[in-house]
Amino acid sequence: MKLRVAEAESLVVGALQRSGAGADIAASVARALVAAETAGQGGHGLRRVLAYSAQARAGKVDGHAMPVATRPTPAVLRIDAANGYAYPAFDLAVDLLPAIVRQQGIAIAVIHRSHHAGVMALTVERFADLGLVAMMFANAPAAMAPWGGRKPLYGTNPIAFAAPVEREDPVVIDLALSKVARGKVMAAVQKGEPIPGDWAFDADGNPTTDAVAAMSGTMAPLGDAKGAALAMMVEILAAGIGGANYAFEASSLFDDQGPPVALGQTIIAIDPVATGGISVSARLRLLADEIGAQEGVRIPGRRGRSLRRQAIETGFQIDDEIVAAIAAI
Repeated sequence: MKLRVAEAESLVVGALQRSGAGADIAASVARALVAAETAGQGGHGLRRVLAYSAQARAGKVDGHAMPVATRPTPAVLRIDAANGYAYPAFDLAVDLLPAIVRQQGIAIAVIHRSHHAGVMALTVERFADLGLVAMMFANAPAAMAPWGGRKPLYGTNPIAFAAPVEREDPVVIDLALSKVARGKVMAAVQKGEPIPGDWAFDADGNPTTDAVAAMSGTMAPLGDAKGAALAMMVEILAAGIGGANYAFEASSLFDDQGPPVALGQTIIAIDPVATGGISVSARLRLLADEIGAQEGVRIPGRRGRSLRRQAIETGFQIDDEIVAAIAAI
């Protein structure tokens, strides 16, 4: 089925409101999920609506919670997502943090009692569109063991980065610290498909191609021991410094069982003019041009941005069963 972006957003808003979410909250979530879908990140897109809706009905996520920001020091924004969806908290950070960055040169937003971070590229690029450099860290429910262990303690713990480029789309990097995002395994479960043998381990620590067994086991870290170490770093930055749940304390994002996940996200934004002067945007353009000039090289973030532009103009394809399942909520 082919949908227009507005049609898809309306579909998601309807499902969330029928599940008990407020209109403004539902609209924020819908924009994020549809943007993820149109950027080619289906594991964080419309397939999430069923779990999001079920969690709202069960009270695992508060569909009416509005995030609240405080500013304990000049360069620090502390945001309580109030056990609601993460996207309204991200919207609040995008609204408030840039002005602080302009004053201070660098500022940080620390979000706690939050939910699924989704495609963080979509958040950091909003800062890059305002001329700022941004980094973002998020933890997720436990899915990855420390290197050499079998018990999952870390989430897949994505990191994202964006930088403005003079007269071009920004550079945007978004990656999970597992070999693949766990949402891709979830999508394989929903489709009844196998996964590659190097994505995950089963509960006994053996590599598996069975997506269901992978969901009960652990994800393989990107770069083996190095990826596991970085996952620990993100756990500290996203949850430890802000008082959010650690991965091993959080309930699942894939079902409606248990208490609110109460995860954490941290955004660090930098004014590159403050650090490098007015010519810094051109310097960033020089680097991007040098990278893009090599045959076969693609600048990170450009493909997803192009796909979203195309979807806005002509619509996008989505599996009929996904649309039917959302409409049936």
